[in-house]
Amino acid sequence: MPEPLLGVTGLSRAFGAVRAVDDVSFTLPEGGSLGIVGGSGSGKTTTARIVVGLERADEGEVRLRGRVRPARARGRAERLARAREVQMVFQDPYLSLAPRTTVDRMLRETLRLHFPDRDPAPRVRELLDQVGLGTRAAGALPRALSGGQRQRVAIARALAVEPAVLVLDEAVAALDVSVQAQILNLLADIREQTPVGYLFITHDLGVVRCVTDEVLVMRHGRVVEAGATARVLAAPHHPYTRLLLDSVPRPGWNPARIAAARQELSSPQATPTQEA
Repeated sequence: MPEPLLGVTGLSRAFGAVRAVDDVSFTLPEGGSLGIVGGSGSGKTTTARIVVGLERADEGEVRLRGRVRPARARGRAERLARAREVQMVFQDPYLSLAPRTTVDRMLRETLRLHFPDRDPAPRVRELLDQVGLGTRAAGALPRALSGGQRQRVAIARALAVEPAVLVLDEAVAALDVSVQAQILNLLADIREQTPVGYLFITHDLGVVRCVTDEVLVMRHGRVVEAGATARVLAAPHHPYTRLLLDSVPRPGWNPARIAAARQELSSPQATPTQEA
């Protein structure tokens, strides 16, 4: 078996008495797409932040192409090299973009920081074309762009450093449905054009169904189900996965029944299998 692009083994992270992440392991192949789903407090975002390096794990390790990513980088060169390995796209692009910096300048500054010997101008044009903006957006400030356009800029900035892994934390959750579809199509196109691996953090099973090959379902910091996306969504094994699927509104949807099922799953009488 080839070495996975990303290998996560035994990650654990506690905040006081709360185990936000509890013995989480998974792999992501080169060019693969993995979804991590779960409700609020499931530990999915903390897991992502550990992978990126924004949080430190109490236990476990993260490997990129077989090499352990240290908990902290030492020195400027190591920090930049670490940032080029894994990039993150956040839910709200307006908060992650400098409000008084044009798109062109933002991308140029990123490129100069990581590739000081390269002329940034051709790469800026290439990135803007790649995310479907074109040079017309180069001189714009973030406030002059729509939510979808800002997210495209955030994706372009992440791609500028040529990362091996792109972590998308609820990256389309704040967008209108039509704009969500555009961004997801964009990500699918980028995946065909580059070897980047995607790690999607989301509560939206529709997103998972569209853009991932494999999925992890997390609850209370632990992985309760994992497997091929098509299999997990078509024939889930764990009660919590079934609850997530049943919670998606559709014809005949019964909120009262879903609430009762959620209460039953959370009760002290839940079986060890249900809670594992």
